[in-house]
Amino acid sequence: MPEQKTLKRAQADKRAGKSASTQAGEFVKEQVDRVRAGKHGVKSARQAIAIGLSEARRAGVDLKAPKKSTTSEATRKKAAADNAAGQHKAKPAAKRASSESTAKRARAATTALKRESGAGASKASLSKQAKSAAGRRPAASRSAAAKKAAATKGAAGRSAAAKKAAQTRAARAHH
Repeated sequence: MPEQKTLKRAQADKRAGKSASTQAGEFVKEQVDRVRAGKHGVKSARQAIAIGLSEARRAGVDLKAPKKSTTSEATRKKAAADNAAGQHKAKPAAKRASSESTAKRARAATTALKRESGAGASKASLSKQAKSAAGRRPAASRSAAAKKAAATKGAAGRSAAAKKAAQTRAARAHH
């Protein structure tokens, strides 16, 4: 269950006109923070991201299910089920699991996550995941995303980002 502050931040992102993936990023960040705090572990950065996206969909963020060519049928089914849960579309009575088996499954999942290490949420593994994900996207798509991000940032945000970029350039010039 996501924390209230995460839900509030995602709602603020929605009001600011930011994309669904930006809203979902709040839930992914919460998962990474949970792993870093030692609440549970993850096998990889991808698992932390997947848990965050699942929570985002269940909280009502309008994230589309992944494309047919990119993931397994099971993953797409899970994404569709999470979206339906987020839109409060109840399952038909025949498909609904008993609360006992649901609780048992939830407890088993938590126990399994607690056995994993926190290495999946390290800066190195998240950086590696981000770079490999970006590498799978065409340059035009990355450029369009950057332009949209700059447009929704606001004047103060753009100014802060420009200052930070200038500092980074200066720091790199000294090395």
